[in-house]
Amino acid sequence: MVRVVRAEDESMNGVMETRRALYLAEQAGVDLVEINGRAEPPIVQMIEYTKFRYEQKKREKERKANQVVVQMKEIRFGPNTDEHDFKFKLNHAKEFLEKGNKVKAYVHFRGRSIIYTDRGKKLLLEFAQELEEFGKVEMMPKLEGKRMFLILTPKHLKKK
Repeated sequence: MVRVVRAEDESMNGVMETRRALYLAEQAGVDLVEINGRAEPPIVQMIEYTKFRYEQKKREKERKANQVVVQMKEIRFGPNTDEHDFKFKLNHAKEFLEKGNKVKAYVHFRGRSIIYTDRGKKLLLEFAQELEEFGKVEMMPKLEGKRMFLILTPKHLKKK
């Protein structure tokens, strides 16, 4: 048993034996295409298979075109980053957020500089505060190994 939907002739719509549906499709000169095999009874449609595949690919292409791809951009600081470097990297982060990308800013501690984690946290919090109007903090500063990082997401996503 199958449920035939959207057949050209309305009298062919409804639940019927699979053999009868195949016979009617053959008489009409079209294919019997399964639309939903999980339904009870399975749903089929009388249509040309090539036309069905074309429409399916067209819908898939439209869906991909409307999809927004978000990339993660990284910005690296040291615990003793100077004001000029900070502003320079801040401008890059603004551009990334305006384009709709996430920003992962991190402070990399090398050698004995790991004792300055408080400077790193202060730097990242200041960074997040400066970018408050462009993005929001997804993850507060967190220390993992020799890196303390912070993740920002754009406030307004723009399509590419």
